[in-house]
Amino acid sequence: MIRVGSIVIRVDDLPRQVAFWSAALDYVPRQGDDDDFALLRPRDGVGPNLSLDLVRSEVHLPPRIHLDLYAEDQAVEVQRLIALGATEVHWDKRPADADYVILADPEGNRFCVIDAG
Repeated sequence: MIRVGSIVIRVDDLPRQVAFWSAALDYVPRQGDDDDFALLRPRDGVGPNLSLDLVRSEVHLPPRIHLDLYAEDQAVEVQRLIALGATEVHWDKRPADADYVILADPEGNRFCVIDAG
């Protein structure tokens, strides 16, 4: 058997991204990581890790891959994530009845918040 153990995001400002993603997902940083890599673990132990790798890279639009985050109360979660530093991304091809909102983290990495309620 094989499973997803960690999703890796390349970042420019590791401390800022650790703070954002830890708060966004309620993840905790692994102890002992160095200045150019951080592994964030789910606080409750459920789900894949999120690794942040300090490697300069360009944000590609549209992104080749992105995270879909499922929320029971989408509107509340979108506002919470925006308060943490995310920005809403407006896309002219998004259907009016879409069950997702597109956001970007503080460095422009896009992700969707899906209405799972």
